[in-house]
Amino acid sequence: MTGRIDARFAELKAAERGGLVTFLTAGDPNPETALEIIKGLPAAGADIIELGMPFSDPMADGPAIQASSQRARAAGMTLKGTLDLVRAFRKDDMNTPIVLMGYYNPIYSYGVDEFLRNACETGVDGLIIVDLPPEEDNELCIPALNAGLNWIRLATPTTDAKRLPIVLTNTSGFVYYVAIMGITGTASANKGDVKKAVDRLRQHTDLPIGVGFGIKTPEDVRAITSVADAAVVGSAIVNVIATHLNNDGKPTDKTVNNVLQFVKTLATGLHGT
Repeated sequence: MTGRIDARFAELKAAERGGLVTFLTAGDPNPETALEIIKGLPAAGADIIELGMPFSDPMADGPAIQASSQRARAAGMTLKGTLDLVRAFRKDDMNTPIVLMGYYNPIYSYGVDEFLRNACETGVDGLIIVDLPPEEDNELCIPALNAGLNWIRLATPTTDAKRLPIVLTNTSGFVYYVAIMGITGTASANKGDVKKAVDRLRQHTDLPIGVGFGIKTPEDVRAITSVADAAVVGSAIVNVIATHLNNDGKPTDKTVNNVLQFVKTLATGLHGT
């Protein structure tokens, strides 16, 4: 059976265009507003939705996403609440892939078996768990694959030829190439460097390649999707949420629309459209 992620990349290939993967933290700035944004993302141009699972110590994330996690947690968002968001989204949309991204600790605390069962029931398609290396695949990766979820792995500029086959083992759905070193949202990707990296990855895998970190504009999206299968935008979207809150950090009647308009603008840069 072909999953939603495989089906979406097949559709993009048939349409001869790149894809847009949009990230936001589940429950940011509050669960109700986050659900409105998530529901509007496909029509705004998102091909795949990445939802961050709020965590108290998101060490791989930059200030923007750290702040979004804090806002979501302050608004009462939990891992169960994240799955509830997915369930609510699936009432109206059974086609758009949803990937949960985050850290192992909340899943471990939730209970691996229960989490995987609930994730599948609610309509999650894949997982990106940034602090579980391939050497720990028995913890969550193998059980997730057995449950029918894609396991999406990160590759970085420092993933050398010896390490790359290990990283790609058990990877499915797509490979997420981190275009720049460091934490999220702090620099811009270079098209030339990305092309070299993507070409190298293609020598080792037939999986689609999504590129993230440092993508902020339609021009960035066009540059990245001219050499990769999808552009992943996270911090730039989260920043739009943050800049359209009131002085108390609460959403206004313009927050959702401003975020979705920004995503529409990003989508105009998709290569091939």
